Amino acid sequence: MAITLKSRQQIGQLREAGRLVAETYEVLREHISAGVTTAELDRIAEEYIRSKGALPIYKGYGAMRGRGGAIVRPAFPATICVATNDVICHGIPSAKERLREGDIIGIDIGVVLNGWIGDACYTFTIGRLDPKTQRLVDTTRRCLELGIEQAQVGKQLGDIGAAIQQHAEAQGFSVVREYTGHGVGKALHEEPTVFHYGAPNTGIKLKPGMVFTIEPMINAGKPDTRLMNDEWTVRTADGSRSAQFEHTIAITEHGPEILTVL
Repeated sequence: MAITLKSRQQIGQLREAGRLVAETYEVLREHISAGVTTAELDRIAEEYIRSKGALPIYKGYGAMRGRGGAIVRPAFPATICVATNDVICHGIPSAKERLREGDIIGIDIGVVLNGWIGDACYTFTIGRLDPKTQRLVDTTRRCLELGIEQAQVGKQLGDIGAAIQQHAEAQGFSVVREYTGHGVGKALHEEPTVFHYGAPNTGIKLKPGMVFTIEPMINAGKPDTRLMNDEWTVRTADGSRSAQFEHTIAITEHGPEILTVL
């Protein structure tokens, strides 16, 4: 499948969707504290997104059927994905899960506004963290920044992954392999696939009009993952903590433009 380059007008529409994602984080920020349930955060996010005339893109997404039509993976049931502590990604909000002091929680938000997608993830901290967890969060945020710095016309996709991998591993952490960034447009997942590891000067060349996410998932322990019985929640195989930050960016002649900011 070919990469679809976006026009300036289309990037403007993606920017509007991305801004709504950023606004939703600001609304949630006031409620993210010890004692709140992840289901309550999901309710708040959905109400805000719908109040702005948009839809939560994750809700109802991704059902899979096997042979004979049997459902092998149910549709995702919520507005946000939550990733608390050892959850890497795609965790389902729950009325039974309450945040506690010292937790970290990645919240992944996707919206569709006027037919265009906004997609981002932010890891929030609950109270004071132990030093290793704080360093994990700081390192993951920096990995995203370094990846974005490489998103320049004439660079290659491998330059993004290499910058992320080098920094994470230099800090003693590991990069999740199985889950990647992706193109964004009128569909949530488009070409290209953006790996968060790799070698410099490899992969496709970056051109103006490309729009994709960079969303490194960094583990405190080994990079191995395990999929839970709900067919969505992904945890670290060794029980170590994981953090994630994600932005949707556009490649322009003047450098990368982050679309999921206010």
